[in-house]
Amino acid sequence: MWGVARWIQSRRRPLAVHGDRRKDSVRGEDEQAAEAAVRLGDLREALAGVGTTLDADAICTELTRAAVRLAGGTAAVLRRTGDGFSGYDAIHGNPELLPDARWARAAAREVGVPAVDAAPEPWLEYAGGTRPGAALCLLLTSGEEWYGVLVWARPGAALRRAEAELLAMLAERAAVHIRHAGAYEQVSRTAGDLQRALLAEPGRPHPNLDVAIRYLPAGRRTLVGGDWCETVRLHFGRTLLVVGDVMGHGLESAVDMSAYRSSLRYIASADLPPHRVLRQMDDIASGEEERRPATCLLARVDPGRGQITLASAGHLPPVLIGRQGEAVLLPAPVGPPLGTGLGGYESANHGLEPGETLVLFTDGLVERRGEDIDHSLARLAALRFPADGGVGEVLDTVLARLDAEHAEDDVAILAARPHLRPAPADADAQGPGGG
Repeated sequence: MWGVARWIQSRRRPLAVHGDRRKDSVRGEDEQAAEAAVRLGDLREALAGVGTTLDADAICTELTRAAVRLAGGTAAVLRRTGDGFSGYDAIHGNPELLPDARWARAAAREVGVPAVDAAPEPWLEYAGGTRPGAALCLLLTSGEEWYGVLVWARPGAALRRAEAELLAMLAERAAVHIRHAGAYEQVSRTAGDLQRALLAEPGRPHPNLDVAIRYLPAGRRTLVGGDWCETVRLHFGRTLLVVGDVMGHGLESAVDMSAYRSSLRYIASADLPPHRVLRQMDDIASGEEERRPATCLLARVDPGRGQITLASAGHLPPVLIGRQGEAVLLPAPVGPPLGTGLGGYESANHGLEPGETLVLFTDGLVERRGEDIDHSLARLAALRFPADGGVGEVLDTVLARLDAEHAEDDVAILAARPHLRPAPADADAQGPGGG
């Protein structure tokens, strides 16, 4: 009975072979060249099908499929778990043809890889007591790291050296892709931790204003990008509503987004008119060469006076939803994006009654590839809403009807609705924390 060390050897020889051996017949050079060309073509096709994603599970599945395509039979992967192995995973073919998983663990142990529950004998028979015609065990290693074992088996025909070398190259390439997937996962996890730290909760509006906010990042791996919403309490029961969009996506945009939010909170605390808030934000951002430009829309809501004051830095206008569910775009004077240093911001006033809903949003909500932005905004303004729905229901309706789940850009959206509350006798003396 052969030791596993003779089953697992270098790429130039089969790494672990069991079964009948047959000597290749003598062939002419033309026949050998033709067969080599076919093998090379098969290998290229197989390699192209492995590592199409940065997901280790998917790579293992692609590996077993490619192995069976190259040599037939059945293939599976034993994934590394700590210092040992899991059971068979990503099986392609008939699992009954595979040897007991302890055989692969013992094979790995024989070449210096720690094993868990390794069998004392290097070879264990298949379930059912039948032996294969050929079997191969290949470590998935890249550099100094190892990720598991590829186990391949087929009944009947013995494994030829050329087939073993092809499978070894396939396993080698798959291990490189698994390493890249692990590195990508680690970077994504670190970026996610940083993004969560940057995603500060919006402030609390006054109690006279119902507010709901939704955020949908582009794609599902990104937690937060450059889109953001904010609410800032002002004096005398007023609230500043903000929506902004930093150019780009991902962590870099999130960092700049955090900087814009910080400057907004600092400047807005002075209770300046919205256009002057934008002017100071632009001055700060334009003084930092690395800061990305951003669009921004400010809406100062004064429920006591039934008034909205709007100012825009290159941002799309908001939507006002009436008490009967009809929607209309509210015009706002548009200045240049923040960070350009051009200034030139203005404010405009509109009425806002109790029961009406103001909706601010980023362009990812409405923009569609190849469509004029006016058509995109008209589609939003054409929506109708239930007259008795809350602000959260308004956002859910907008996101569903505009299919925001499949948007190509980040989506941030805010809805606010004023309602009358009994005013205390000293209302005129209340500060930012007043009701």
